[in-house]
Amino acid sequence: MPADIILKNASVLTMDAGQPSAELVAISGDRILVVGSDDALDSVTGAKTKIIDCQGRTVVPGFNDAHLHLFSLIRKLLSIDLSPPAVRSIADIKEAIRRRAESTPPGTWLSGTDYNEFYLAEKRCPTRWDLDEVAPNHPVVLSHRSLHACVLNSLALYLAGIGMETPESPGGRIERDLTTSEPNGILIDMLGYIRSEVMPPFSDEEMSEGVTLANRHLLANGITSLQEATVSNDWGRWQSVGGFEDSGKLRSRIYMMAGAPAWVQFKEAGLTSGSGDNQMRLGAVKVMLGIGEGGVRPSRDELHKTALDCHSAGFQLAFHAVAESTVEAAIKALEYVDGHSPVVGRRHRVEHCSECPPYLLERLKKLGAVIVTHPSTIYYSGERYLATVAHSQLPWLYRIRSPLESGVVVAGSSDAPVMPVNPLFGIYGAVTRKAESGQVLLPEEAITPEQALALYTVNAAYASFEENIKGSISPGKLADLVVLSGDPTKVPPERIKDIKVEMTIIGGEVVWEG
Repeated sequence: MPADIILKNASVLTMDAGQPSAELVAISGDRILVVGSDDALDSVTGAKTKIIDCQGRTVVPGFNDAHLHLFSLIRKLLSIDLSPPAVRSIADIKEAIRRRAESTPPGTWLSGTDYNEFYLAEKRCPTRWDLDEVAPNHPVVLSHRSLHACVLNSLALYLAGIGMETPESPGGRIERDLTTSEPNGILIDMLGYIRSEVMPPFSDEEMSEGVTLANRHLLANGITSLQEATVSNDWGRWQSVGGFEDSGKLRSRIYMMAGAPAWVQFKEAGLTSGSGDNQMRLGAVKVMLGIGEGGVRPSRDELHKTALDCHSAGFQLAFHAVAESTVEAAIKALEYVDGHSPVVGRRHRVEHCSECPPYLLERLKKLGAVIVTHPSTIYYSGERYLATVAHSQLPWLYRIRSPLESGVVVAGSSDAPVMPVNPLFGIYGAVTRKAESGQVLLPEEAITPEQALALYTVNAAYASFEENIKGSISPGKLADLVVLSGDPTKVPPERIKDIKVEMTIIGGEVVWEG
């Protein structure tokens, strides 16, 4: 049977234990036909076969980002870039906002993303008064890199109805001037409310532009599959993303989580985790765990009920759990569910799992749970962690080697737009444990390049129950491939982050070339 496309003269890292390496990949339709040596070329070449000579370049399975936020990424790509490489001070932030305000009609919202006070010269967040100086006639909102904080100027606060007498919102906090008690513009865990209830939705033109930018950005970074992990995902958003996929505006395959507040909408529509097709499937139910004045929220009873209801309805669960106390609460919820119905084999997930001491890791293993982490945070935020995280917690921070050695499956992600989507920086972080500053965070938790590559391929596919169709370059699987400028398993570790994506293939179609 002749192939439609053949990649030859390649260094193929298959991620298939039965055939770890190859020189040639032949594709028929949207599936991989043959994986072997260049000697097989003649046997699979037909009159219409397209042959791509990789000239020794490395071919890997398409990258699968196991946890990102598509609509927040779209907003980032349409917003003012305030990330540490772009700005170094509050003065830089003010200048960037002033420039955008000059070219934007008064009254129009201005959005800036990815500020991080730790890397600013002033070592503080900007305030409403900083923003008022440069854009008094535009409502302005700046989102922190973590997405757990934002800053509004005075006009935006007015439009949000936030003033001196405004009470604290459940699960959020309004920071105030210590002398006058007047809101200073900094809001904690209220960004979702501001974006969904206060700011106007994207226009059709803005959304179209944003999806186009996001699609190009994902493909340029070799992301052939992504797992959308936003807690506000509901039936309407599912339909919107489906429209992006159906129109071809978004080419990467999607495993889209349902937010816990809306999971019943999907149940009533007859869907459960795994429903859909190879282009778009329904994923887990995303459950947010946080820490408030009274401890972990939601309450234990509420969390256990939600977990059992979702599990009983056939849904996978994905718990947002960062701190040790929230990771333990997620584990207790799974243990509670297990007391009613077995959870082993259901691949319930703990997203982030940032602080995971040995006693929790052992319990995760018994539950058959999956950890979804984002190693690029070691590179981009390692310096801040070393400076701010309590010394007692540092030994348990973003562990990867320990879970893998214990038998827990760990999948890799970017948590974009919290971190850039480029998986090579995640692989670099997992292998070197080095921050951008050169400081090392828990070197004993470093893993091999092969293990790091698995985080973004076979392990990510396992996390979404798709290891039979993606994650490795194997005959019969979907022809999702990436051509790299270098081999992450052979170059010096310091050079892994410098490797570039040169070609992205989805379903046997070349969708991006550098």
